[in-house]
Formats: sequence, C-alpha cells, structure tokens
Amino acid sequence: MGSGPGDPGMITLQAIQCLAEADVVLYDSLVNPQLLDYAPATAEKICLGRHGHSRIWTQDEINRQMVELAAAGKTVVRLKGGDPSMFAHVADESEVLASEGIPFEVIPGITAALAAGSCVGVPLTHRRLASAVAFVTGREDPGKPDPMLDFDGLARFPGTLVFYMGVTSAAEWTASLMAAGKPAETPAVIVRRVSCPDQLVIRCCLGEVAEQVTDRKIRPPVIVILGEVAGLEENLCWLQQRPLFGKTVLVTRSASQSRELVQQCVQRGARVLVQPAIEISALEDTSQLDNVLESLDQFDWLVFSSRNGVHFFFDRLLQTGRDARALAGLRLAVIGPGTSQALAEYHLGADLQPVKYRAEELAEALEPEAARGKRFLLARANRGREVLADMLRDAGAEVEQLVVYQSTDVPHLDPAIAEELEAGNVDWITVTSSAIARSLVSLLGERLSRASLASISPLTSGTLEELGYPVAAEAETYTIPGLVEAIST
Repeated sequence: MGSGPGDPGMITLQAIQCLAEADVVLYDSLVNPQLLDYAPATAEKICLGRHGHSRIWTQDEINRQMVELAAAGKTVVRLKGGDPSMFAHVADESEVLASEGIPFEVIPGITAALAAGSCVGVPLTHRRLASAVAFVTGREDPGKPDPMLDFDGLARFPGTLVFYMGVTSAAEWTASLMAAGKPAETPAVIVRRVSCPDQLVIRCCLGEVAEQVTDRKIRPPVIVILGEVAGLEENLCWLQQRPLFGKTVLVTRSASQSRELVQQCVQRGARVLVQPAIEISALEDTSQLDNVLESLDQFDWLVFSSRNGVHFFFDRLLQTGRDARALAGLRLAVIGPGTSQALAEYHLGADLQPVKYRAEELAEALEPEAARGKRFLLARANRGREVLADMLRDAGAEVEQLVVYQSTDVPHLDPAIAEELEAGNVDWITVTSSAIARSLVSLLGERLSRASLASISPLTSGTLEELGYPVAAEAETYTIPGLVEAIST
C-alpha cells in the first residue's frame, strides 16, 4: 500500500478503507505516523526501522515477517511511502507472497515526483517545454553485474528527468549526465520532503546540484527535477504560502478528540505532534447514571457543558435500550456551538445556548428558569468547575450533577515529544481546557515554557496564567476553528 508523499491527506480512500481492516501494519519510516490512526486501535504497528534511530530491517527480514504474519491468519498492511511500484521493492515482496500462495493486492499511492508537480509549482510536463518525463534512480543496486542507466540516452531525453534516491550519489550521476552532453546550466529543483510542512525547495542548475546537496547537508528523502520546467517562476508554489507552513504545533487533547484540531492545523501547513494530556473514557461503574436515566421525567432541564458529555450520555442511554424519546418533556441547554453540534448528531436541537461560551454565561441565561424552582440535570465529567451548579442553586433551582464520563491525567510523556521540546522544535502548544492546562504542567514541567501557548478561551488562559505560564494567543471564538485561527494570524 502506498501512503503518498508525506501529507496525510494524500493517501487514497481505498488505502484508508483497507487500513481499517488491518491486524498488523508494517510501515516504513517515511510514512506519516498520523496515517496509523486509520488502523484499528488493536492493530499491531511495526516500524521497519528509522535512519539514525533504529536498525533498518533487511528486505529478507521484511519478506519473512509478511509471510509469517499472513500464514498466522493475520490481515497485513505493508505500508510504504509514496507509491509501492516506484523504487519501493514491490516486485520483491509480491513475488515472495505469490510463491507462498498468499493472496495479496497492491494499492497505489502518489509518488514524490507527481506530488512535486503540484506542491512545488514545477509541472513535470508542459505544453511548450516538456512532452515526456522519466523517473530515474540515483542509486542502482550494487549487486548488478553492469549498470543499466544509459546516461547518453538520458542526456538526450526530450523532456523532464526526475532523480530519486540521489543524495549520496549526486556527484556521480550529475557528472555522468554532463559528461554525456547535458548542459551544466540545465534548470534544476531539489525538493526534500515534498508535501510536508518542512518541505525544502532549492532552485539551481545541474552543475550546482552536488554542491548544494553537500554544502547544505541535505538528507533524504529528496528528488531532483531537471529540465526546462524547473526554470518556471517560483510563484506557482502555493504549499509554502499556507499560514502555518514551517510551524510545529503540539496538540494536547485526548486521543479520541484530537483529529479535528490535527486536521485543521495540517490544512494550514503545520507539522503536527500529538501528546494527549488527558484521557477521556466511559465510566467503569454506571449504576448511578443508569438510575438517573430511569427518572429523566423528574427534571425540567438537561444541561450539557461539553460535547463529551453529550456523546457519553447518549451512548449509555442507547446501551440501556432507550432512545431520544426518553427526553420527552425535557428542555436542553448547551454551553456552545460544539456541544450543540454534538447534540445535532442525535437529531436534537438546543433550547438555549449562551452568546459567550462560558459556564457563567450559561448559568446567567438559565437564571430565570432557576428562579422558578425548576429542576436541572447537569451532565458532566468526574471533575471540573462547580460554578454552573452553584449559580443555579443560588438562583433557586434544584440541581443534580450527573457524572457521565471519566477524565484522567496522562502520567507519562512520549520520549519523542520530550526530545522535540528540548530541541526547541515546537512553535505552539494548544491548550483546550483548564484540565489540560493543569495536566500539562505536571506532564511537561518547564518544557511548557519552550513553546508559545495557544488557549481556546479566557477561562483556560486564566488557568494557565495562574499556574505561571503566559498565553501567546487566545481564540476570539471559543472553538477549535477559533483556536486554529488564533495561531494562524
């Protein structure tokens, strides 16, 4: 399966559908780790080695592992960067599977050269400049008895040349091309990590490629585009003009909630790291919740202060054999548009939503009802502020708080995230609740000062500042889109 060039949005729908069926994923280091989220949480994910971090598996080891896993009845995804048929050993692996009688399919992906045509503004073909394109390896298998590249033919090729895997051998293949008659002034574009938030584009000429690679200490993955199309104007490169291009954002929401924030940051060009500060889970003991669900008709208002509360409340309601009819006669209040949207997923609308998305504003909006002695049921987490319940009681309401889900702090920091923070590689840390703010102080310690903090609301900002950490950006609209907008401007 091809995973595409790096941008997680460039994987195919077919690949996503197959990943969802995987028991095991064997993946290369060039695969964007966000794509592993499409596999089931129960799937085993095996990295086949990272340069400079762990040993790289040999092709024989990969072949044996695929055969052994498939023979054990596992559904295996062999996830490769780019396209599996483009310099990626698909023939070696397919031949082994076929010889063992193991059924397989090959799912294509977008290869780096094709992505470069769109992401770098260097079209590989052009009506006036190039009617053909050739993909060339910059590193032939040293086990071949004779090299197969015809540099005389490549020098005369009437179109665009794209060299893969040519970093360490740049001096050799560029010299061979020029010796065969390719002009040294032929326009060239060196592209590292095409489509990724740290995409690097260097415009030069054939005679300067080796020097550029050496002097700038450029490391793979790299492609080099040669030909007249490489000399087109730079203003075609839209990708690097996105507002968060070149920035690294650390997302700290719970794993189950991070996708929306991750996707919106990626769409704006950011490199995204994920380190949950809290975990959200269903209750282990649902006896109190179940008892209240049997007596919903005793309340006048059902109040949700988070989308988590909505989802866990209705999940349990449905699990007990009930449906939305159990809420007949109840009026519904929500704290903001995100919570209202979650309610809409169950085909329900909110009767009340405050203009400002804070517990105090929600309580003030409900005070006329509270003054009449109405009964309120507040669906909430096992921890949080008491301000909503206290204000409603002070106004004369009867209030029962119902814990519908569990929120706990994550105790351990991913060593890779710690390394990124220590190196100063993180530009923004997003903070979307006071609970997350408090957990981050324990989880990151002084590392929290190594990046700018972006807060979703004044309440969250206040918590961070009370803890001694200034806020660099605050959402004007207290939503995920509002938070992303705050760090994009």
